Amino acid sequence: MLEETAMSDSETYNLVVNGTARQVLATPKTLLMDVLRDQLRLTGTKDGCSTGHCGSCMVIKDGEPVRACLVPMKRSDNAHITTIEGLANGALHPIQQAYIDQGATQCGFCTPGFIMATKALLDKHPDPTLAQIYDGHKFNICRCTGHNAILRAIQQAAGQPVAALPAVKQPLNAISRPLPRPDAIAKVTGAGIYADDLYVEGMLYARALRSAHPHALLNHVDVSRAKMLPGVVAVLTAADIPGRKDCGVHEIDWPVLCYDKVRYVGDAVALVVAESEDIAARALELIDVDYTLLPVISGPKEAAQPDAVLLHAHHPTGNFKAKYHLENGDVDKGFAESDVIVEREYRTQFVEHAFIEPEAALAMPEANGRLTVYCGGQIPFGDREQIAASLNVPEERVRVINCLIGGGFGGKEDVSVQVHVALAAWLTKRPVKMVLSRAESLRVHPKRHATIIKLKTGAKKDGTLVAHTAEIYGDGGAYASLSNHVMLRATTHAAGPNEVPNVRVDTYAMYTNNVPCGAFRGFGVTQSGFAMESQMNVLAAELGISPLEMRRKNILAVGKQTLAGHTLTESCGLPDCLELVAAEMERHPFVAVEGDKRRAWGLACAYKNTGFGSGAYDAAGAEVEVYANGRAAVRAGAAEIGQGLVGVLAQIVAEEVGAPQ
Repeated sequence: MLEETAMSDSETYNLVVNGTARQVLATPKTLLMDVLRDQLRLTGTKDGCSTGHCGSCMVIKDGEPVRACLVPMKRSDNAHITTIEGLANGALHPIQQAYIDQGATQCGFCTPGFIMATKALLDKHPDPTLAQIYDGHKFNICRCTGHNAILRAIQQAAGQPVAALPAVKQPLNAISRPLPRPDAIAKVTGAGIYADDLYVEGMLYARALRSAHPHALLNHVDVSRAKMLPGVVAVLTAADIPGRKDCGVHEIDWPVLCYDKVRYVGDAVALVVAESEDIAARALELIDVDYTLLPVISGPKEAAQPDAVLLHAHHPTGNFKAKYHLENGDVDKGFAESDVIVEREYRTQFVEHAFIEPEAALAMPEANGRLTVYCGGQIPFGDREQIAASLNVPEERVRVINCLIGGGFGGKEDVSVQVHVALAAWLTKRPVKMVLSRAESLRVHPKRHATIIKLKTGAKKDGTLVAHTAEIYGDGGAYASLSNHVMLRATTHAAGPNEVPNVRVDTYAMYTNNVPCGAFRGFGVTQSGFAMESQMNVLAAELGISPLEMRRKNILAVGKQTLAGHTLTESCGLPDCLELVAAEMERHPFVAVEGDKRRAWGLACAYKNTGFGSGAYDAAGAEVEVYANGRAAVRAGAAEIGQGLVGVLAQIVAEEVGAPQ
């Protein structure tokens, strides 16, 4: 069978893929990855970066592992290619089974690439050394699983002894017992479908023109030249949006397509919809935008100045997204009673989530005037609400179907491509796919908040904390996202997992012209934790006591009170954990010096609330339908992003009804 492309300079290439002879048409520069995915529909080969950095596209070519995104077709003629789809032959390959047994797959996006690297390694070195294992996987990155589980899987596949995991208490029937992930087989075989793995007849491709300026008035967007390019179906601006022109997971202030000004490098100004991604990319270069540059706010303290330019002219509190004040006890009295007082300022940087799967979505108009969107968002019902609002249709006319999601960590709570593809499909009446490049994803989606944290802490000579103040500025970037909630967590955790009787915390979440900041694992607690744990070490040094004793003296325990005034009554295992760590430190005192390296113990403690916290309404629900054959179906609105939600839901139901899993 001959798979054809529309490229005029195409040549015929012969391949043997998973044992089957194939002929394809491609240009000499066409990448092997694109041929495998777009023409042969072998979508187990994943595209995480297109630059050879992640290894998700690893295949075996003529016996050697290669990153398919770096291999042009001119170097692939007559090659023998094995992809993840060719590894199993009616049953799981031992490597695939090992990855399941050892829990070496979570989101699963990187898993096919890792498994192919493992296959190539074991073909050459059936009993590899640890150094050979590391070298054989040096081009593969896993963001969520953790490389220890992957190492155990490789060792199991090689028939080597595998370190046993610690025994787990099993007081319950289903919960806490080992359970293979229900989606693990799909992930280790490459059969799992992520949004970019979807292809439909007549599908168009969308690309967004992004602002190159951090702050500017948007005077005029001229799309006339782009519309004339053959293959371009539509070029959309804010004027084409039939409904609400802004979106947002918390506050509606983020333009779907900018209409008055741009506020950060990455704002979407126009949307090209074309017959191919290449045509869409060329059309972007033909769009002319007239800007008037505005002053740039580059940091949160600058944004707080009385004369600072306003990023959102109609925001009721100016550049302040939120302000929080928390106070308990008598801080002035506490400092007066302190034997030592330490004042320090700490800064944390923006942090990228680094999920391996870039944002992607496919929107399909239905014959009945409805729209279906396949995507990988963390809040599917929120995605539906925002899509419907922008299209100006009732929510029930929009269906959002979550595909497998290649990692999120909070970075896929805000919409990214969902509204864009929905708008494009709604207006063109054709299916539209949109996938962000790795560079575009890095530029556009929200990050962990950068912060400036000023702490003042007083303690007695024995290390007992007496008073503590914190002034926290969070850089929330250009739009609201979830800054309000994130910086509230930074406030309530500003003293770390310590009891302090006298506290005062003032926190400010600020608009700036930086990339928007939102949810990220830790959710504000991380920044406060870094600052407070650093402060604890400084205090310990000032007092001449060990960091361990400093924690022992102040750590939260049952009966103690958090800085927010909450007395703990249960579920406080940190003191026991600290003692276990202390015992380990005594058994293995790292003092060895190797050249310019010195091994030593570092100690830090942290805690975080579960759920919203702070008294907010926090509820969840699910539906369970039990069938006559004893099986049960669970319906829940939460998103499986690799954290194991599907398996957890199965365990909960099995526990409640007393059934086997």
